Amino acid sequence: MKKREFLKTAGILGAGALVSPMLACTNSKAVATSAAAAEAISPVAFTLPALGYANNALEPALDAMTMEIHHDKHHQAYVTNLNKAVAVASGKYDGKSITELCAAIGKEDAALRNNGGGHYNHSCFWNWIKPGGAKEPTPEVAIAIQSAFGSMDDFKKQFTEAAKTRFGSGWAWLSVGSDKQLFVSSTPNQDNPLMGNIVDKPGIPVLGLDVWEHAYYLHYQNKRPDYIAAFMGIINWAEVQKMYTEAMK
Repeated sequence: MKKREFLKTAGILGAGALVSPMLACTNSKAVATSAAAAEAISPVAFTLPALGYANNALEPALDAMTMEIHHDKHHQAYVTNLNKAVAVASGKYDGKSITELCAAIGKEDAALRNNGGGHYNHSCFWNWIKPGGAKEPTPEVAIAIQSAFGSMDDFKKQFTEAAKTRFGSGWAWLSVGSDKQLFVSSTPNQDNPLMGNIVDKPGIPVLGLDVWEHAYYLHYQNKRPDYIAAFMGIINWAEVQKMYTEAMK
C-alpha cells in the first residue's frame, strides 16, 4: 500500500473510531439518563415568554428587582430544566404542549413535574398580573364567583386562606372543575390543578398566586398576607375571563 493510500485509510478508520462510540452512546440507556447529553441531541421545545411589561410596572405591589429575578432567573431555570427533562424522557413527552404535558405527568416524573409545572404556572402568572388589564371581574366571571362562593368578598376570603395557609412553597388557585363550577384550592411546590394524576382536585386554572418566597420576600419579607392583599389589587381580570371562557368550552 502506498503511503498516501495508507494515510487516507488510516484517517478514515480513525474517524470511524471516534464516531462509533458517539453512535453507541446515542443509542444507549446511559444517554437517556444524562440530561447534558440528551440536551445536546434533542431540540429545545420550550422557551421563556417575554414578560411583556417593565419590571417596575406593578410597583408598589411588586418591586422591580423581584420581578426581574423571578422572571429572568427563576422562570428561565424552569424552562432550561424542563427541556432537559423532556429530552431525558426519550420521546415520551415530545410534541406535547405545556398544558398537555402537565395533564400527562405522573408522580414518578419528578423533574417534569417540578419544571413543567414551574413553566406553566409562571407563564400564566405574568398575564394574571399584567398591568393595564381589567381590575374588576367581568360580569360573567362575577356571576360565576357569586354562584360558587356567595359573594366576591367570600371568594377573596377563601382564596386568601388557601394562599396564606399553604405550608412552605406552593400556589393558590381558582379553577373550573369537571362540573363547570369554580373552586379554590392550593398545591405544593409547582403542582397545579391540570395535573390530574397528582392533585386531589383536578381542574382548569383561571387564576393563580405564587406563594413561593422568591415571589415576594425581597419586598414583604415574612409578611405573606400583605403580599396576598397586594396581589388582589393587581389581578388582570381580563386574563381570568379569557381562561374562564376556554375552560367552559
